[in-house]
Amino acid sequence: METAVILLRLGQYIGAVLLFGVPLFFAFRMPMSGAAAERWPRTTLTFAAIGTSLAALANLVLQTAVMAGSMSEALKPESLAYVALGTGLGVGFLVRAGMALLAAMLVVGLKPGRGGWIVLTLVGAVLSATFAWTGHGAATEGAGRWPHLIADVVHALAAGLWLGSLFALFLMLRRRHGHAAGAATTHAALEGFSGLGTLAVVLLVLTGLVNSGYLIGLDRIASLFTTPYGLLLAVKLALFAGMLALAASNRFKLTPQLGSALEDEQARPLALRRLRRSLALETGLAASLLLAVAIMGTQAPPAAMM
Repeated sequence: METAVILLRLGQYIGAVLLFGVPLFFAFRMPMSGAAAERWPRTTLTFAAIGTSLAALANLVLQTAVMAGSMSEALKPESLAYVALGTGLGVGFLVRAGMALLAAMLVVGLKPGRGGWIVLTLVGAVLSATFAWTGHGAATEGAGRWPHLIADVVHALAAGLWLGSLFALFLMLRRRHGHAAGAATTHAALEGFSGLGTLAVVLLVLTGLVNSGYLIGLDRIASLFTTPYGLLLAVKLALFAGMLALAASNRFKLTPQLGSALEDEQARPLALRRLRRSLALETGLAASLLLAVAIMGTQAPPAAMM
């Protein structure tokens, strides 16, 4: 059952990242043009929304089984109703599933344009915020409850901001628009991403420190190497560092190279290939990081082991 929970969590994380970060990127950093509208990943987001909704509902059933003691008990209407409506965890799953279904309808019904993307971004933000209510952040009690919960919400949004924008760029480059107009649109989008990426990194670092203070603490720093949660956090930080290195290379080396090669028929394909490889690797590290986070959610943090 634990493996199923991890996979369901991973699916929801990926869905939330896509449903928040991708439309946000299209709304505020993608050049408004016909070429940009053509790259709107409607099919990808539709599948992400439907998959996230189904994964959230399945996660609710599994959580009910854990609380009730068996799957047969979990499938009883009274058991499901109690967890879904009588606990913060269950309400979080229901809101997430509902927001994902709403996102699916919006993706299908809205035309590409800044207004529609902003609406979808807001829905994705609410969906992403629900992870704070179903994670370790909601377990903190006392005076630290709200600061920790708020930091957890901001952390989830910052992750969606960076990883969703990254995936949008990866999808753009995957389409191999090698002509001058397509390359120019890609270059403008990459330039626009730099501000979002910097903001996301700053927020991730600050909120990560706050969360670590509550879940680990300075007096238990050695637990990074002696507990499953700590080791997973160390892996997460290593993956984060790898992504930062690739992001820096993209921003300060590969994107300027593409800008210089826009009018060069021979140099432009090479510059696009280098960016495509770098973004593919960064996206792979992002997926591995989300898997680490999904596993961390099933482990007790050091602060809970006192």
